[in-house]
Amino acid sequence: MLPGKEELLKRVDEALDDVRPHLAVDGGNVEVVDITDDLIVQIKWMGNCLGCKMSNMTLRAGIEQTLKNQVPEVAGVEAINQLEKLDIES
Repeated sequence: MLPGKEELLKRVDEALDDVRPHLAVDGGNVEVVDITDDLIVQIKWMGNCLGCKMSNMTLRAGIEQTLKNQVPEVAGVEAINQLEKLDIES
C-alpha cells in the first residue's frame, strides 16, 4: 500500500473542489476512486460528464493540471469509467 495514501486522497479530493463548480455548471461531477502505487489518480465521471465528448480534454487540461499543480506527487489521472468514443454516422 502507498505510504500516506489516506492523506494523499484527501489532498486530491480537496484539489478537485476547484474543478467541481465548472463541472456542475453542465450537470457533471467527478469522484476520486483510488490512487495507484505509481501515483495515478483514478477518477469516476458522474452526471453529464459521463460520455461527454469534452471529458477527455477536461481530464487533461482541467483535472490533471489542477492536481499536478496542487498535489505535485500525482503522476497522472485516468477515468476508470470513460466511455469509448462512438462514431455514429447519420
